[in-house]
Amino acid sequence: MTTAEPLALIDHHVHGAVTGALDRAGIESLLTEGPGPRPAGTSMFDSQLGFAVRRWCAPVLGLEPSVPADEYVGRRMELGTREVNRRLLRAAQVEAWLVDTGYQSGQVATPEQLAEASGRPAHEIVRLEAVAEQVAREGTSAADFAGSFSAALAAASAGAVGLKSIAAYRFGLDFEPSRPSAADVAAAAGRLLRRIDADPAARLDDEVLLRHLIWTGVDTGLPVQFHVGFGDPDVRLHRADPSLMHDFLLATRATGTPIMLLHCYPHHRQAGYLANVFPHVYMDLGAILNHVGARSAAVLAEALEVTPFHKMLYSSDAFGLPELHYLGALGFRRDLARVTGEFVADGAWSAADAGRVANLVGSANARRVYRLART
Repeated sequence: MTTAEPLALIDHHVHGAVTGALDRAGIESLLTEGPGPRPAGTSMFDSQLGFAVRRWCAPVLGLEPSVPADEYVGRRMELGTREVNRRLLRAAQVEAWLVDTGYQSGQVATPEQLAEASGRPAHEIVRLEAVAEQVAREGTSAADFAGSFSAALAAASAGAVGLKSIAAYRFGLDFEPSRPSAADVAAAAGRLLRRIDADPAARLDDEVLLRHLIWTGVDTGLPVQFHVGFGDPDVRLHRADPSLMHDFLLATRATGTPIMLLHCYPHHRQAGYLANVFPHVYMDLGAILNHVGARSAAVLAEALEVTPFHKMLYSSDAFGLPELHYLGALGFRRDLARVTGEFVADGAWSAADAGRVANLVGSANARRVYRLART
């Protein structure tokens, strides 16, 4: 890598960008994990993330840094969604995107559309709960649910590079670690099917079924991602602590299936510890570096305290706004250079070691774990 080339990044957990038009309210709704009305006269642009958008994304759209929010929104609407997406996604200069397609997939770009807009390849991450809910709504029986889910997952993941569970949202990470019995799965499937008959929008949140999905995912050998920590109000933060998964990690250690802990804040030190003591556990910081804004380098430094350098990956967890895809890449490069540069300046690291760590965390770890070909 020369000084003119940015650090190579593989975004191992990301979502698509919105493809429809966004007004100011729509933009602001995507600047927070907390949906719903805000007090009159307030703005989500008045946040660390909002300031970062105005500071760093404005120049990509042809504006001065830190222009007023009204001017930023006006320019965005003038350019149109397609052009805004193209400019910001390409400016991110990400080597590859690993795209979770299980959330509001009808509202955001598909992996193929993301690849076209960014000019870089995109690969799918299959969400376990989304596949299971589709199976349940298509009319399987309780007795056949396990087999139908296995077949559907095999089909859905045939071209995918990984899987994801949102058990933290639906139940918590304090689930029973063992594989559930066939009888328990059938009974739980019956309960789910009855709920869906009564309410077609019912979600899969049964602890037994969540465990079954996770263990079925583990059996594939594909990396299994878990949402951890920071998220929307469906998450109970104290039950999204990855240390609650300790016995599950013990139970899965012999399988060798990579377990990927996503986001992790404010439990990033616990995640680093788990990555340190379990050979199949990895972690990232995801969207939180965008959300903490000017404090992002400090959070990254904390994550680097005990996490082995071959166990940390880059992700943006960007959803909806291409600003988040861009800011994730821009900020991570800046923060990693700042943190490791301080180590070098203090004489604790050599410059060569700092470069090697940057390469591992930025792209090499993701390429190895997800078995990605070089592009």
